[in-house]
Amino acid sequence: MTGDLALRGAIGRARSWLYVPANQPGLLDKAMAGAADAVVYDLEDAVPAAAKEEARRNARLAVTAPHPKPLWIRVNPPGTPDGDADLAALVSGGVAIAGLRVPKAEEPAAVAALAERAGRPLHLLIETALGVENAFALARCHPAVAVVSLGESDLLADLRVRDPGALDWARQRVIVANRAAGLPSPPHAVWTDVADLDGLAADSARARDRGFFGRSVVHPRQVETVNRIFTPAPDEVERARGLLAAGAAQSASGTAAWLDNQGRFVDPAVVTGARWVVDLADSLTTERITSRP
Repeated sequence: MTGDLALRGAIGRARSWLYVPANQPGLLDKAMAGAADAVVYDLEDAVPAAAKEEARRNARLAVTAPHPKPLWIRVNPPGTPDGDADLAALVSGGVAIAGLRVPKAEEPAAVAALAERAGRPLHLLIETALGVENAFALARCHPAVAVVSLGESDLLADLRVRDPGALDWARQRVIVANRAAGLPSPPHAVWTDVADLDGLAADSARARDRGFFGRSVVHPRQVETVNRIFTPAPDEVERARGLLAAGAAQSASGTAAWLDNQGRFVDPAVVTGARWVVDLADSLTTERITSRP
């Protein structure tokens, strides 16, 4: 169930996670027909207080039907009235659901208890200083935890900082926590300036190069940019395949490290990185997820 290797692998291949407000059910079919790799039906921040119950009913209905791509539900914070009502609506009756996004994850014991109750994969959102301090413990507190990432707007507010660059240390901490716990590379947080696609591209490339894979998006117009940035480019894949072929030949001759034809040192760690690129590219092609032209 829950956080098994197959599920984690699927999460590690999702480039774009499109948020859809659950009080606007007409948007769900559009999102499912679009280019996003996964859809997050949101019961939390995107839904006003007066519409929470309506959104909950919509989510309950949505998870009883088949969908062409993974459907995750972002619930309200556990331990709150809305969060408890969300769980009661979604985990009863054996409804089908890819998993739950859980905001304000802080205490490992509380998350483990939630996992037992929910019986679903959990994508934890760290949005407080305490959550950052407990990142590794949260990542490994229960097999149902499939990935841990940051909710940056809330974290900025909790830390009382104004410069998003101040979160770089927290970003790296969460990346390390996931990998140390055997989880996939986490998706990056949302880019809130929907009109600034150049900024989205630059920020996504920086996040990719620092260890994130994929990111959450709040508007369909952001999906193509995010998918492009997190899809290995053809020349990158070609280089990686060449490294794997060279590695196999060197291994057959009893060599573990060598200089390539451009004079660069290659060792098993470099080959491991190349294998990840090739496996990712092959999985995206197999699943017919849109890639770079």
